Formats: sequence, C-alpha cells, structure tokens
Amino acid sequence: MPYTVLSQLNIYPLKSAGGIALANANLDRRGLVHDRRWMVVDDSGEFISQRTFPRMALINTELVSQMLILNAPRMPELCMPLYPTEGTSQEVEIWGDRCEAWTATPQSSSWISQYLGKSCKIVFMPDHSNRPVDPDFAVDENQVAFSDGFPLLLISESSLSDLNNRLPESVAMKRFRPNLVVKNTKPYEEDSWKKIKIGECEFNVAKPCSRCVLTTVDPETGEFSGKEPLRTLATYRKHNGNVLFGQNLIGTKMGKLEVGMTVEII
Repeated sequence: MPYTVLSQLNIYPLKSAGGIALANANLDRRGLVHDRRWMVVDDSGEFISQRTFPRMALINTELVSQMLILNAPRMPELCMPLYPTEGTSQEVEIWGDRCEAWTATPQSSSWISQYLGKSCKIVFMPDHSNRPVDPDFAVDENQVAFSDGFPLLLISESSLSDLNNRLPESVAMKRFRPNLVVKNTKPYEEDSWKKIKIGECEFNVAKPCSRCVLTTVDPETGEFSGKEPLRTLATYRKHNGNVLFGQNLIGTKMGKLEVGMTVEII
C-alpha cells in the first residue's frame, strides 16, 4: 500500500458554522490556527451549536485580510476582525468547562440573533483564556479552543468509504467536521495509532471521537436529515454506549502542515 498522506486540512473558525478547506495550516497548542476561536452563546453564556440550531451549518465562513467574514441565507455580510485586540470580557460555558471570552461587536450580536431567531451573541477566545485539555489525556499544558474537547479530529477516507458502503445514501466527509483527513489506509486503521508525525508536527492520538446528533444535520440544507449515519454507525461502531468515528488528536510538536505530506505512524 502507498504511503499514508494528509489529503485534507479543515478549519471551522466559528464553532458549528461552515468550514474552510486549506492547502496548508499552522499548528499551535490549541490546534490549527483560527480553528474554533469563535462561538455563539446564549444570554447565559452557554454555547449554541447545530445540535439545537441546525441552520448554523449554512453560515459560510471566509478569512480575508485579517477579517472573519460570515454569510448566511437572506442575511447581509458580516465582517469582524479575525484577531480582536480587546473586547468585553465574559465567562462562557462549553460542555461544563468555563472560560473567558470576549463579546464580539454589537453588530455581530444582532446579526446572529436575527439569523437564529433567538437572543444570542458571538464571542471570541483571546490567547490568555484558559481551557485545558482533559487532564487524563493532556501532554504538558495543552489548551483547546471552542472545540468540543480536543484540539484536533482526524478521519481516514477509507473509514468514510466503508461507512458509505453500508449506508442507504452516502454522506460527505464534511458531515463529520474533521480537521485532518488522511488517505491510503485500511478502514479504521487510525483506531490503532498512538502517535503520528506529519512534517515537523507530532501528535498523540488521544481517544476515539464519540458522535452525536450533529452528524445527522445535512450541511447542504441546514436541516436534520433523519437517523443516518448515526443509526448505521451504531450497528458496528458502538462501544460502552458511545458511537465512535474518527480520532481525537493532541499536538505535541508544533509547526506547519500541508496537504500531501506523508503521515508517519510512530
């Protein structure tokens, strides 16, 4: 079999909004630079995602000249500075973790509230915000942005192909929102990896990713599409009550990643 290579790099600047495919990206202690540094929260500071607002899938994100640009159906374009240098501080909550965030512009709050039909706001995670990786898996002092729990998610093309062979209708990789996609592996070979190296970057393979109802949101329509692919995955990828697909990674050596790089299994 040919060498395993990195075939996709994806970031999701605003949690639960559309992703951006990149040819190259820098890895830092929170994951890929710009990945999930922005998040939508309700008036209590609790995060909001496609789990309850599937229409978030239709928010298109772009990075242009140090600006984050959002577009959504029947909404005007929204532009925000990609790296704010100041903001109104507030505590936000994501999966029981509490950390500091900065409220984005007042314009962004009215924009997202109008689009979702609910009072909410967009917040940014400044560099000094402290959200450590689960200490059971952390190496040194790894941090995580507004990802669910780990800095990175990896899936192999062959694993998706195997799943699609079992589904009544195939689904695209974007349904699972990975950061790293690899090819030239056996299906689910990533389950057996412990450490990998891509270019100068090194990663610990922390644990399998347990999947939720978000995988049943069709990213093209922004609507729940039924019980697939969760129902089929549950028939052969269920362990201790969790449906597993993909692997969570923690970066241990930072650097630059490029699509086409060889993946070395350490």
